[in-house]
Amino acid sequence: MKVSEAMSRDVRIVNPDQTIAEAAQIMAEIDAGSLPVGEDDRLVGMLTDRDIAIRGVAKNCGPDTKIRDVMTTDVKYCYEDEALGHVAKNMGDIQVRRLPVVNREKRLVGIISLGNIATEGNTRLAADAVRKVSVPGGQHSQSMAGMR
Repeated sequence: MKVSEAMSRDVRIVNPDQTIAEAAQIMAEIDAGSLPVGEDDRLVGMLTDRDIAIRGVAKNCGPDTKIRDVMTTDVKYCYEDEALGHVAKNMGDIQVRRLPVVNREKRLVGIISLGNIATEGNTRLAADAVRKVSVPGGQHSQSMAGMR
């Protein structure tokens, strides 16, 4: 199975100059925990509810704080034509629960989450990835030392 068969295609994109309050409202509206951040037709970051809580609230940032001040700029992504099993393993290895999906021209076409993988009948793939993602630490840890 390819990533394109399991991903969510309805993706909302935020701008780095929007506020974290605006982003949180969008997340609440669409019931999502992350949003791609785009600028000048490029994917420049990802913003998660955890970024808002850990990087924003923990640093006493107000609701008018710009997304660019708390977003993750090291964007990991996958291609829509990649094998789902390969991507699920990679998600576990790099400890992420969601990845932006791009086409070969590197245009954003969707988001793949561990939930998407699980609901497409690949519960073993999803379980293996969740097990790896859930190990404390890792390159995407948001400990106080890793804050911007």
